[in-house]
Amino acid sequence: MADTGTTAQVADRLLSIEIELRRLQLWEHERPPAEAFQSTEPFCIDTLEFTQWVQFVFLERMKFIIESAQPLPEVSGIAPMAEEHFRGRPESGQGLIRELEAVDQLLSGN
Repeated sequence: MADTGTTAQVADRLLSIEIELRRLQLWEHERPPAEAFQSTEPFCIDTLEFTQWVQFVFLERMKFIIESAQPLPEVSGIAPMAEEHFRGRPESGQGLIRELEAVDQLLSGN
């Protein structure tokens, strides 16, 4: 179980992830349709862009966990998916990837 220091660090990183999505102009103001969240694929890869999943699934879920004082997940591996998403794209997602790596490390205890 994470201590309050880890929880605070994760919360800070979640804010940094949002800032990076906005900086990349990938932050969306409208939520995708409910059907898009019905996917059974990891990261809803068949119904959402990866950055939509980060915004509407990962960030929302993690914020809920922190606000309701639930235990943080004990493992995370989102950064490799971000690396794959940005491979070959014109925009550099390095800042976002770094923030996701930091969350992965905090949650996985590294």
